[in-house]
Amino acid sequence: MTINQQLKIAHVITGLYTGGAEMMLYNLLSRTNREIFSPVVISLMNRGTLGDRIESLNVPVYTAGIPLGGLPTPSSLSQLLKIISHHQPDLIQGWMYHGNLAAWLASVFSRKEIPVVWDIQHSVARLANEKGTTQAIIKLDGIISRYISKIVYASENSKRQHEQLGYYSQNSCVIPNGFDTTRFQPSDAARAKMRIELGLSHDAFLIGLICRFHPMKDHYNFLQAAAILQKEFPDVHFLLVGRDVDGNNKVLQQSIQQLKLSHIHLLGERKDIPIITAALDIASSSSAYGEAFPMIAGEAMSCCVPCVMTDVGDSAWAVGDTGRIVPPRDPAALANAWKDLLVMDDTDRKALGEAARARVVKYFSIESVTEQFEDLYKDILSSLTDRPGRNLVLTSR
Repeated sequence: MTINQQLKIAHVITGLYTGGAEMMLYNLLSRTNREIFSPVVISLMNRGTLGDRIESLNVPVYTAGIPLGGLPTPSSLSQLLKIISHHQPDLIQGWMYHGNLAAWLASVFSRKEIPVVWDIQHSVARLANEKGTTQAIIKLDGIISRYISKIVYASENSKRQHEQLGYYSQNSCVIPNGFDTTRFQPSDAARAKMRIELGLSHDAFLIGLICRFHPMKDHYNFLQAAAILQKEFPDVHFLLVGRDVDGNNKVLQQSIQQLKLSHIHLLGERKDIPIITAALDIASSSSAYGEAFPMIAGEAMSCCVPCVMTDVGDSAWAVGDTGRIVPPRDPAALANAWKDLLVMDDTDRKALGEAARARVVKYFSIESVTEQFEDLYKDILSSLTDRPGRNLVLTSR
């Protein structure tokens, strides 16, 4: 398919703090064909930690001014519509529930009909697990879903769960998260650098959890498992990274003291995630719910780091036979899976990591995922070439 002019894509996302959906958007923008597509990003809140990084890709970033943790206001909606009116996008892609709702509203109140794509990175095992406002938006999005050009789910499990909640099933597809295997790759230098920073010996065994602090991530499950493992392997170290995962988090500090844990490193939010990930011996998820396709799995696998993940969303499909999958909210199972990999012969564990990277390269590379998104945009816009005000020419190669 060839196109005679750039297609403008407006990405509307709830916020730009480091998280799975936000990193997937960044990865997608880093590989978007700029000869064909001209993207802009609109954060409903602020620029977060990724605003500058996205702009370094030569992608404009705008904010609508919704306060952190707040609700949309008339002024923030007006700001969103003003940005949309200025850029006149050919297509709007929403990210996360609030961003998806805002993308639809922007299309409805724009001067011309603009097709909307939703990206859903979340899984919903139980709606009651979500906050009250999030529950309301999930339900509202379900009502609106039949009017969306395409709903993209990050996992089959997420698609199935949302359709059980009433999301329209005739306009949906699954595109898994994609990973940059050039940024995330095995590195002996990264391994050494991280251990020097932490004051550890070069052969210290390191198990990592990289995610923001949120009930769905179930950090307490991870810490309970750490307490179980340290009884038998007292020299193992645990590295926790993410927003609000630092020494100022009183909940985490109290849990660590309660469990009498040692060798726990809380690094907070970091920008050198590829280095930290490549330094791990095991990457883990302790999530209780909410995950669709965890970014930590693909990024660690890209670094030849085997994973132990809770069976939430499509984690089992992502990891395949290159790691271990355990039930959520079961710290004993999590600890036993860590032990299984810890006592494994170094050569066997290395082979497992290499198989993990090969799996990402084969199924989840950001290049192939970006191509799927771009083909989706073209397919949607090819059916709208006769709309007023646009003279797009999309023809088969």
